[in-house]
Amino acid sequence: EGPDGGWGWVLVVAMFVSTSLVFGLMRSLGVFFVEFVQYFEESAQAISWISSIGLAAQQFFSPLGAALCNAYNTRPVVMTGGFLSGLGLILASQATCLVHLYLTMGVISGLGWGLVFTPMVATVMANFTHRRALALGLGFSSIGLSSFAFNPLFQLLVETYAWRGALLILGGLSLNIMACGALIRPECRSKGTAKLDSQSRLPCSDMLQRVSSYLEVSLLCERPYLTYTLGVTLFNFGYFVPYFHLVAHSRHVGFSEYGAAFIMSAAGVTDIFGRIVSGWFSDLGHFRVIHLLILWTVLAGVFIMLLPLSSLMGSYSALMVISLLYGFCSGALTSMVFAVVPMIMGVERMMGGLGLLQLIESCGGLLGTPLSGWLRDNTGNYVASFMVAGSFVLLGSLTMTTLPHFFSCTDPPPPKRPVLIDNSDALRLELAQKNCCSSEMNHQAVEQTKR
Repeated sequence: EGPDGGWGWVLVVAMFVSTSLVFGLMRSLGVFFVEFVQYFEESAQAISWISSIGLAAQQFFSPLGAALCNAYNTRPVVMTGGFLSGLGLILASQATCLVHLYLTMGVISGLGWGLVFTPMVATVMANFTHRRALALGLGFSSIGLSSFAFNPLFQLLVETYAWRGALLILGGLSLNIMACGALIRPECRSKGTAKLDSQSRLPCSDMLQRVSSYLEVSLLCERPYLTYTLGVTLFNFGYFVPYFHLVAHSRHVGFSEYGAAFIMSAAGVTDIFGRIVSGWFSDLGHFRVIHLLILWTVLAGVFIMLLPLSSLMGSYSALMVISLLYGFCSGALTSMVFAVVPMIMGVERMMGGLGLLQLIESCGGLLGTPLSGWLRDNTGNYVASFMVAGSFVLLGSLTMTTLPHFFSCTDPPPPKRPVLIDNSDALRLELAQKNCCSSEMNHQAVEQTKR
């Protein structure tokens, strides 16, 4: 169990800042969407690949970040990720084609985000037990706060310095993640990570066993983990669509640039309250965390589908109300998604399990936004895009109901890490036992001869 306090609260602050510079920034890139469409004269689907590649790269490289943390230490991994995330945005400011943006904002910054997010979340989770959901809610609340602040800020930066100057400033801002990584003490690594550090030189089989232990590959053979991962992947197909396309949709239906940006900012405010309230309410223990997760995901899926319908009549207030409700539910479910993870795989396998989860769900983040852009190009509006996105979230909620013991009123005990025995050690133990038995038999034979 974690100490539930102490230096853990400092790590919550570090997570607060770093997640705001990862997902808060990622969710505010919709301001650049319209600028890229006009500058490069490309379709919405082609521009959507920029954000999708960045999101997918963040999730795809999460197992790498988890494995490096298990093998070495969390601090240098997070600091390296902060450097790469800033470097990608700085290089993107000099882009001359979409491929350049795919590689910089997508791959390089996405790699940096992957080295930051999972290690920070796993480190905070390892330092809390009874107040874990509240700690995660506080740490993730920065995403809503940054969404509120970043959307109008990015719009101002684009108007003042154009999109190139704005990206250059954001790259420098992202370098502050390195300071967050420096706050992680070497002894604050994930406590549940079991390593095979007995030998300095290992044969190939033992090396593969060590890599498998770092990545927690054995989880792929467990039905609860696969079911949960499938549900989260379906969430990813639709969860991020409003953050990338709601600003463009608002401008498409006739609202002003700042009015469209303010809709996302307002949703970011309720996102903050959703994360904190859901974490606090979950820690009260009145309901199972998995049941609360399903509640928030169902509501979020419904509100995503209502977003375009609320603006069909040109009502800004109706779109604002639905956006506020969606922001609250989307923030509430995020804390629950990660709070359920230790119950599915156990705290001991949390670092590697989170990395694998992010890797598998990356296909949802990669394909969800381009699918939304493709639907927009073929229909001429974003109605079908938001309807399909909400349907994916609801389908993920339905998948979660097939988890073992889902309809039980109490949580089952978390699974334990399978005990792996080194073959060489087992062989030495067996030989020692045989030698011991042989010596005893020889001793008995000598005694009988003397008699």
